[in-house]
Amino acid sequence: MRKRYLIHCHLAGAMAARAGDEMSGPALMLTGFALTGSTVDAASLLAAATISAAVGGPVIGALLDRAVWPGRLLAGALLLYAAGLGSILVGIDRFPFAVTILIAFLAGLLGPALSGGWSAQLPRVVPDDRLSRANALDAMTFSAASLAGPALAGGVAEAWGAPTAGVVSAALIAFALPAAWMLPARARRAGKRRAGSGRGSAGRGSAGRGSAGRRSVGRVCARRAGAEGRGRGTRTASVISDLAAGLRVIAGRPSLARATLTSVVSCVAQGMLMVCVPLLGERVLGGAGRGAVLLSCAAVAALVANAVLARFPRSVAPDTIIWASAVVQAVALALATSGHPAVLIVAVFMVGLGEGPQLTALFAVRHREAPERLRGQIFTTGASLKITGFAVGAALAGPVAAWSLQGSLVLAATAAAVAALAFFAIPSATVDSSEDRAMSC
Repeated sequence: MRKRYLIHCHLAGAMAARAGDEMSGPALMLTGFALTGSTVDAASLLAAATISAAVGGPVIGALLDRAVWPGRLLAGALLLYAAGLGSILVGIDRFPFAVTILIAFLAGLLGPALSGGWSAQLPRVVPDDRLSRANALDAMTFSAASLAGPALAGGVAEAWGAPTAGVVSAALIAFALPAAWMLPARARRAGKRRAGSGRGSAGRGSAGRGSAGRRSVGRVCARRAGAEGRGRGTRTASVISDLAAGLRVIAGRPSLARATLTSVVSCVAQGMLMVCVPLLGERVLGGAGRGAVLLSCAAVAALVANAVLARFPRSVAPDTIIWASAVVQAVALALATSGHPAVLIVAVFMVGLGEGPQLTALFAVRHREAPERLRGQIFTTGASLKITGFAVGAALAGPVAAWSLQGSLVLAATAAAVAALAFFAIPSATVDSSEDRAMSC
């Protein structure tokens, strides 16, 4: 019963925090423009709060992995992030603008805690046999937040003013604090207990010949677990060495490297599409503001697709979903060049059908491949890389879209196709059987 309660709290907290995060971007843009009268200043605020995630993500992940109470560290990050948003709202027309930019940059360092840092804690509250379904539900919170956040920001800004939208976004993030605080502590003695049980099973002579293989695996697990337990107990490793270890795991495990590379390049294509959305709304749907309809179509499609995956979590291997979803996005972006309203809406709906399952599959691969002691760092580093890919795509598409909207969409479709091909650019590797047995511990 307590496990089920923790799962519900986890998902509710993730939904609140991510809705607040999705709301914060439009709220910053609207508030910056309303109070400064400059679109350049408004865009600078958003850029400062976004680009710093590439720096903060790996560090936050390493700290979460080393924390005895990762939930409390996560709660602190959420509190500081919400406080940063509040400071921007208070200081934007009171402090020098450079100071406000600095506050936005510092707040953005904590952004990956709301995405990768939160998802990395899922195995602490979900039994192994439910992790696939819970993973799909966790990914659905991203789609729901991307649908609700911008719409809520626009509605609140229209009714009560842009600064109020920023206040509501900070409040939603703060609302998630209790759920983060309730996350269980890390079991620091687990390694030693496993080591002891391994030695005990090896010492019993009455187990018979059939247990010889299990005793051998037990000894391997005991040595590895005991070493990890001592490492956690002494805390001799520095944060920098943990960062290096996390990067080595991402680069050194083919399945994880494939999933990471494909998802980052897919985010480049998604960033390009985001730049094209206002122009598509203006030229195809009759108004730039109607571009929000396209974003809603993609978010709804992602929710539907992830709901199906949650119902049938093991229907397709996550590795297959990752590259196949990139293909779906490439086809959809190519269709978006047609210029016909109905075809455009179908195309963007298809983009969501690709984005949603790809995110769920990416989380599944991370949970499967990440060592427990580096799980948080791998999730937050991956989130940072994706945010950077999205920003690169938006930066590349801006000048191209000003020259040719169709050219920018073709470039986005090409990027999505490259993402699918990139999956196969990294060769698979056969893991040594003894290492495989040790990893299974």
